[in-house]
Amino acid sequence: MASRRRLSLLLRRRGHLSTCNPPRSHLSTNAGRGPAEPADPARAASILAEKDWFQRLNSEFAAALPRLGPRFVVRVLHAAVPLEPLLCVRLYVWAARFGTHFARDASVRRALEDALWRRGPVVLSAALVAEVRGCGCEVSEELLCTLIASWGRLGLAQYAHEVFVQMPRLGLRPSTAVYNALIVASVRAGAVDAAYLRFQQMPADGCQPDCFTYNTLVHGVCRRGIIHEALRLVRQMEGAGIRPNVFTYTMLVDGFCNAGRAEDAVQLFSTMNEKGVSPNEASYRALVHGVFRCLGRYKAYEMLSKWLGREPPPHPSAWHTMIYCLSKNEMANEVVEVVKKMNARGYLLDNATFGIVVSCAVKFLELSSLCQLLDDFVKKGGNPAFDAYIMVINSLLDCKSSSKANQYLERMVLDGLLSSVASYNMVIDCFVKAGAVDRAVEIIEQMREKGFLPNLVTFNTLLGGYLKLGDIHNAKAVLEMLMEHGFMPDIITFTSLIDGLCHTHQLDDAVDCFKEMTEWGVRPNAHTYNVLMRALCSAGHVNKANDLFNKMKIDGITPDAYSFNARILSFCKMQKLDKARNVFNAMLRLGVVPDSITCNTLIKAFCDERRVDEAKEILLATESSGCSVTDHHSYWPIVSVLTKGGRFSEAGQLMNKYHIRNVQLGCGSNRTTEPDIDVRVVNV
Repeated sequence: MASRRRLSLLLRRRGHLSTCNPPRSHLSTNAGRGPAEPADPARAASILAEKDWFQRLNSEFAAALPRLGPRFVVRVLHAAVPLEPLLCVRLYVWAARFGTHFARDASVRRALEDALWRRGPVVLSAALVAEVRGCGCEVSEELLCTLIASWGRLGLAQYAHEVFVQMPRLGLRPSTAVYNALIVASVRAGAVDAAYLRFQQMPADGCQPDCFTYNTLVHGVCRRGIIHEALRLVRQMEGAGIRPNVFTYTMLVDGFCNAGRAEDAVQLFSTMNEKGVSPNEASYRALVHGVFRCLGRYKAYEMLSKWLGREPPPHPSAWHTMIYCLSKNEMANEVVEVVKKMNARGYLLDNATFGIVVSCAVKFLELSSLCQLLDDFVKKGGNPAFDAYIMVINSLLDCKSSSKANQYLERMVLDGLLSSVASYNMVIDCFVKAGAVDRAVEIIEQMREKGFLPNLVTFNTLLGGYLKLGDIHNAKAVLEMLMEHGFMPDIITFTSLIDGLCHTHQLDDAVDCFKEMTEWGVRPNAHTYNVLMRALCSAGHVNKANDLFNKMKIDGITPDAYSFNARILSFCKMQKLDKARNVFNAMLRLGVVPDSITCNTLIKAFCDERRVDEAKEILLATESSGCSVTDHHSYWPIVSVLTKGGRFSEAGQLMNKYHIRNVQLGCGSNRTTEPDIDVRVVNV
């Protein structure tokens, strides 16, 4: 008995508390703070909310603004965004008085547009116009264009058109810039017809469309796949003496793909070459993504492989995008082939793209191929990132190939990738999850030698590893080290302890540990309760689990599906189906969505007892609650019982509902042949 209580007594050693306080920083919270900045953006933003904002801004910031420049205006706009969008307009009006370089600065206008989009809309009301004029200013063309842009992003293109008609009242005349802003807003809001209307109106107002105007319209029709109209616009553009640029052709590439004309999209690159237009990275990305979207993965791979093999070879971004699309479509072998072709042409993957390759390869390639891929990348002069190594090490440890995993770990150390406690913790976690806790301890010692002291995460990871192995003795030792290093056990520490004690059938100690949490100032969460309730139910103490659930609600902890599943499973095993149904009903009343375990367990139990109507009610209640994980395991028992009982019509209706639901949820790939067999039986 004394040995059984040793862990509990260890936690009760309140004398440790005096030495368990985390070390305090010697740095003052004020250290490093220089004198307050005279031009504080937050201060300027707060002034904008005052009644006399214009005069106070002039008083405090007018003299410094020419020196601070547009960058300061952008910082104030960012500070004013959480307050009110109107304040951002006030700031822009005030700053524009100090020169056109403020009013026309791209970064300032972009920041204002983003602010109005995030917190808007700001309506160009009579009150706002009066306030602007009261400051001795006018609503400028630049401000109007920015407002129109924000309205377009908010889907208020119709309002933008209404304001455009009222421009003379603002003392403004239509210009190409205003027309462009209005056309962009219309295209963004999906009102391409309205954009065309304004486009045709431009000459009547003495405004000539420019390249930006045509590109916006081309973008609008290409997005809808109306490629013939896009080509007509390009011809009109050329007839007006405006040369299409790389943005024009990039949008045409996307348009051809949207129209299902992938070959024409590829051919367009030859046209660009003939016209003396060099594709940019966006052009290549548009083509590769578009072809995959248009043709499907295998046909797209075949077509693009031929295109990538041409002379001169495309830009590296085309290869990188190809690899991204192949990885996204889980085509690991094809990814390796593309990487080999890149290497043959002298291209080296960057770290980001190689990380994408590894994330796909670890799922679908053999270990030997995975390691060969990593080794070849290093031989070619590549420097794999930390994440790439971690993914490979995880795969090796999952397959019990620890020697190769240790080789890569040594390489990580030599490359300087283990440069923080957090990076060491991730490596330790890999070995602990693989059950190699002794190796994890060695890594902690190496970590100390490198000058990195373990933190609470380190100890919790090691503690969890020992507990999963059922090694309570070493778990206690880790707990002692944790406190000796000045750390206090947290929710993860206690939950791991409780889970480990439950798995080693030391349920009394687990309950005592749960009770001691509050003494240490740690509040249990839903996961902690669920671990203990599951253990109590497994031991046959369902009533105690019910009491613990009631305590959970009293403590204000919101239960989840796992909080109910253990009790439902126990009642079903005990054939106390009415009690299981009561727990299920309580789950629904609390607004907790059942999962597949809840649903399938209950349905099977009721069907085994030939209570098929109640099983149907449970299925309906589960789906009505918003659960989207019902599958053939939920339907098959009910259909089987209905069929055996001669209720063929009901069985057929249920299976048709299952097929329709799967189509709506996009779960067709998960279907089995069993439902098809059922339908045929029912039809017979």
